[in-house]
Amino acid sequence: MMEKDRLKGYATGLEQILKSTHLSLKEAIAHFQEICQRVTPEKNIPFEIISDIRSQFKEIQDQLIKIKGIKQLLEGKYRIYYHRNPIQDREIMEFGFLAKNTYLKFEYTLKGLEAERGVKERVRPPEKYVQMVPWFRGQEKQAILLRNLLNLSALAYRTPSGPKSAERRQVIPNRQRSLSLFILAGEGTSLDDLESGIQLREYDITERYGRDEFRGALAHLRGISVAEVMRVMRRFTQRGDCSRLKCLLLPIESPGDLRKDALSSTERILQKMTGGDVKTLSI
Repeated sequence: MMEKDRLKGYATGLEQILKSTHLSLKEAIAHFQEICQRVTPEKNIPFEIISDIRSQFKEIQDQLIKIKGIKQLLEGKYRIYYHRNPIQDREIMEFGFLAKNTYLKFEYTLKGLEAERGVKERVRPPEKYVQMVPWFRGQEKQAILLRNLLNLSALAYRTPSGPKSAERRQVIPNRQRSLSLFILAGEGTSLDDLESGIQLREYDITERYGRDEFRGALAHLRGISVAEVMRVMRRFTQRGDCSRLKCLLLPIESPGDLRKDALSSTERILQKMTGGDVKTLSI
């Protein structure tokens, strides 16, 4: 009889711990949701809040583990003395799902913020290059062009996935690397067709500069001749009326090339060209 009373009292004590832990968990979940709602894509999040959220999530997980251990004891050794509470059980299960989903949403938002901040940092040009003659009207694309030039020797194509990938390119070390700036000019409808069908590689950049002008920058991570680049441009213009477009090429090898006066003479040269011409401008 004394052993029975002892076991019953121990089970009652476990039930009280389970109840108090359940109430504590309920308060923790409410506070956890509240602090996670402060993390939005529109805000700069202090590190202290990020650390606090991760710490609170760990505490919630610890409480859930504690509850699980207590329930295993009650449902095992003390099952004949255990007064199950279905409402409490359901709430505890819901708290687990709620905490996990809230935390996953927080991490997803945080990764988005970090990625956006990383892009801004990567595309921000060094101050000494800000005054260069711009090739693109879009500031972000101009900044990416400068970054590609500054890091030309370090660029490498990602390894393609799948045996049928068309992007199986190799980077040949110790060979001259360069970029080819280009302008395609002519009828707007022809440029529409070209823009919708053009295929680019990882570091190539394009921009619809105007109704009758399409600009770009092709990255060459191996030595390539001007003749090869001209053949690439002719492939771009083989579709329909695109063959009547004018094409002006400017090979460059360093950010300093963007300071040259030749960049300012492109309009004058294009005016003298006729439809279908492909011309290379030395800088």
